[in-house]
This record gives sequence, structure tokens and C-alpha cells, in this order.
Amino acid sequence: MKGKLLHSINSPSDLKKLEPSQLPVLAQELRDFIIDIISQKEGHLGASLGVVELTIALHYVFNTPDDQLVWDVGHQAYGHKILTGRRDVFHTNRDLDGISGFPKRSESVYDTFGVGHSSTSISAALGMALASDLKGEKDKQHIAVIGDASIASGMAFEAMNHAGVTNANLLIILNDNAIGIDPSVGALKEYLTSFKEGNVHEENNIFKALSFDYSGPIDGHNLDMLVNELNRLKKVSGPKFLHVITTKGKGLQLAEENQVKYHAPGKFDPETGKIYPKEEDNLPPKFQDVFGHTLVELAKQNDKIIGVTPAMPSGSSMKFMMEVFPERAFDVGIAEQHAVTLSAGMATQGMTVFCNVYSTFLQRAYDQLIHDVALQKLPVIFCLDRAGFVGEDGATHHGLYDLAYLNCIPNMIVFAPLNEIELRNIMYTAQLGLEYPIAIRYPRGRGFIQNWQQPLERLPIGKGTRLKEGNAIAVLSTGTIGNNVIEALKQVGDTDNFAHYHFPFVKPLDEEMLNSIGKKYHKIITVEEGTVNGGFGGLVSSFFLENYYSISIKKIGVKDEFIEQGTVPQLHHIAGIGIEVLKDYFGQL
Repeated sequence: MKGKLLHSINSPSDLKKLEPSQLPVLAQELRDFIIDIISQKEGHLGASLGVVELTIALHYVFNTPDDQLVWDVGHQAYGHKILTGRRDVFHTNRDLDGISGFPKRSESVYDTFGVGHSSTSISAALGMALASDLKGEKDKQHIAVIGDASIASGMAFEAMNHAGVTNANLLIILNDNAIGIDPSVGALKEYLTSFKEGNVHEENNIFKALSFDYSGPIDGHNLDMLVNELNRLKKVSGPKFLHVITTKGKGLQLAEENQVKYHAPGKFDPETGKIYPKEEDNLPPKFQDVFGHTLVELAKQNDKIIGVTPAMPSGSSMKFMMEVFPERAFDVGIAEQHAVTLSAGMATQGMTVFCNVYSTFLQRAYDQLIHDVALQKLPVIFCLDRAGFVGEDGATHHGLYDLAYLNCIPNMIVFAPLNEIELRNIMYTAQLGLEYPIAIRYPRGRGFIQNWQQPLERLPIGKGTRLKEGNAIAVLSTGTIGNNVIEALKQVGDTDNFAHYHFPFVKPLDEEMLNSIGKKYHKIITVEEGTVNGGFGGLVSSFFLENYYSISIKKIGVKDEFIEQGTVPQLHHIAGIGIEVLKDYFGQL
């Protein structure tokens, strides 16, 4: 029977019944199972393949869930989920109403901490360890598994700095494969490489200097070695650090050879690893690629343009700038706070900085955004990729809060393009020179226009656009969700009652246009792909209230709750901003 050992394991207690000699067989079965499912369902492949042996060893040695195991980011946690009672539902991974693609406390007692953003594991595990100590649970183990890209983040160092002066029963396992989503960067990467080459000695070991009991590096694919070392470390008190060397994509040759592509490859042949081609030839480009190519186009004409990204050159398409102008494009690693203030520093010297950060990750640099950029009126150009719903990555990755958390900051310009042509034009406009910083938010996925490389035009700051005339009801939208409104109104049929206005500038709002709308219409509907609390609709409502308009306003957007994973159309439907839902609503008016 294929996967005989794996199918006998419904919890770590079953795993512990195996002989050590059986563990390599289980590792192969687990690896095959992940490949079979992910080849059909898509998901994060390479990271989970790389920690198969480590995952087995951890659950074999430690008494989970009583011993607390925290996975950093969670890209690598598929094997963990399969061994902890979710094997038979693993095929629902990342589906609507299925299991999450990341560890999630409400999903399993084995998921001790919810993750999705990097570099949180050491702080969380240290907090658990200190709490256990206070409760007198002296023998309880607390393990944080963190990658070499994540450990370079400031938060991880803050946690290690604290841990080193405690007696916490904490074990940090560094899963060192020299890559995150893209190859790891920075001086720490070079330092870790020197470990592998045997060039780090007792007196210059940074982890020992931080008062950790350091061991390694060891082969992360050698189960005997892993089990023996973990058993030894169980008996060592205080903060400990185990350095493990792994290969991302281990066990699938093409995944080992092309680790960036196979981080999340889409559907592929489980036997060969060959990725199935997608029908994309006649589709508009992805918004990230429009950003990347436009940045290069502008940088060729403006030698003051600089690109900055915190560890997402491929995902954000900053890679295009890095290929053409390597000296003017910077991947700073998983360090959003640093990315923002670095950009601010460059702006003080007259440089035109495009700082590209995923919407959900800019949350991690909120103080820097306020204190280091907006307060000083530094015209940094923030390009917020993955704004709105991102789909299957779920609640940790949706960019639903940027409109709300940005519009309350003085001196910020906030822009949400309707399509890729507006994205190009606002990028062009911003690099011509602004007095204030600007945030440009655009979604994950493909655009709407095949012929997107049109001549660039300067946009007037703070101006909206009337897309459709109407007699009775005004629909106001911002960003690409306006395309759903356009299509929904078309499908309603007789839409003479409806006017449609697009507000690309959420801040400053086009008050002249709002005044003209307020004088003509007594019913207004706002539509946005973001939280309605503090969002675009709230700003519109406040304007009409403060200017004494007697208007009925319906705000449509994401309610005050976290939305889990699903396809973007499914999530649009749930939030009430899908084409069909909008069509039905408009049709009833």
C-alpha cells in the first residue's frame, strides 16, 4: 500500500511508535504525499519539502502539543499539518472553508501560534517559555523554527537579545537553506555561509555571544543526527540554538534546481516536477509586472529613481529594475521598517524612491511611515502590491486595511488606480515631483487592458472621474473594484438611474466633485475593496455630514471581521463586492 506508514499516523503519538529505522521511509512517504497534493492544488511547495526530516524529528522527539512548537511564517508547515491529524483534509488546503495554508491556532492545538508574516516565532516562543517558567512548568519545551531569511529581520534579533539574558527553556532552530522566497541577502547570509565552510570559531560566534548554547551546523536531512541532537538538547537548560542545513525543494529535482520558481509553482507533474503551462498568452499582464516594467521605463529617463523592496524582488517585479539598474535597486531583506526609513534617508538627498512593499507587510512599518516619512514631508513613493483580497493565502496576507491606516496620516497622498494605465500614469506623475509622500495601492493578479503600454500622462492630484452619467443614484468607487461596478451596472440592463464616479485619490478627496454629487443625488453607494471602518466610504460619509448634506449613504466593503482564504471571486462575493452580488443589489434599487 502506497504511503502505508504515513496513513497509520493520525497524531504524533502514532509517530512515536515507529522504530528509528522506519523514519526515512516515512520521510519519503510524506514528501510524496505533499508533492501529490500540491501538484494538483497549488500552494507553498519548496519550503515544506525542505523540512520533511526536521518536521518528523521534532514531533518524534518532543511531546507536542504540550511542548510548544512555533513555525516562522508557516510556508514550511505542510508536513507538520499532515502529521498532526490533518492528513485526510489536507486536500482542502487554502480552499474556501478548507484548512489554512499557514499554522492557525483555531485549527489545531498543535498550531501553537498563528503565523503568516515572518520573524515572529522567537518572540512568541520566548513569551511561551517565560510564561511556562512562571507557572512552574520547568520541563516544558518551547521550539521556534526560523529560516535564514527571517532571522535577519529586526524583530528576530530583538527577541534573541532578550532571550539571551533569561533562563527560558527555549530552543531556536535555524533552518538554513540560503533562501526565503528569493535568495537571502545581506551580511548575515555571508556570515551563515562561513559557518558551513567552517570559518566561524568559538570567539566570533554571534549566537554564543548572545548567550545561547549553540550547536551545529548539522545535516537537516539526516534523521539519525537530528533525532540524537534534539534528544540531547531536551536535557540542556536555558536558551539553545541549533543550526540546521537543508535544501529547499528537497526530493524533487526541478524544485531543488529552481528554488524561486518552486516556492509556490502552481500545478505541476508530480513525477517530473515540470510545471504545467498556463493559458496566459492573450491575457493582460499582472499588475506587479506593469509596475516593474514601468519603473524601468521611468528609470531610463530619470537617473534619480531608486527602487527598494524588503525581500520581494520576484513577487513585486522589482527584479526588472535590479536586472537593468542593479546599482539603483535594493533588496534589503525581510526588513520593512528599515526599507521605509532607508527610503526616507535617500529622499532627503533628492532621490526619487519607489519603495515597493506588499500592503499587508507595510503594516509592519507603520511608525516609520508616520515618524520618518510623513512627518518630515519626504516624497517617498510607496507602491503597495497585493492590496485588497489576495486569495488563497488568506487573512494574514489580505491587503484590506491600507486605505484606513493611510488616510488618517497627515501629509499622505493615497491613490488607488482603476486599471494598469492609471497605475502607470500615477507612477509617472509621482516621479515628476511631489511635495508629499504617496501610497499607490494595486491588487494581486492580472489587469484589465491588453494594450497597457500607452503614452504616459500627468495626472492632476486629487481629481476624480465620472465614468457614467445617471439620474437618481450615484455609485462612488475607488481602485480596481470599480471594474466590478462597471460590469455589474452593465448586467443590470436599464441603468439610466445610476451614475458611476471613480475616485482614484482617496486622499485628497475630490471635494469639488463630491459637492456636485451632493447637490444632484440623494442616494449614494460607496464601493471599496477594503475595510469599511475608516475607509473610503467613511471619508465620503464624513464629507457629506460635515457639509450638511441630507443624503442616504450605503457603504459596501469588508465588514469588521477577518476574512479567511478562498479565490478572489469567492471572497469578493462574501464581502458583497463581487459582480453578481452588486448586480443583484443594484437591480433591487
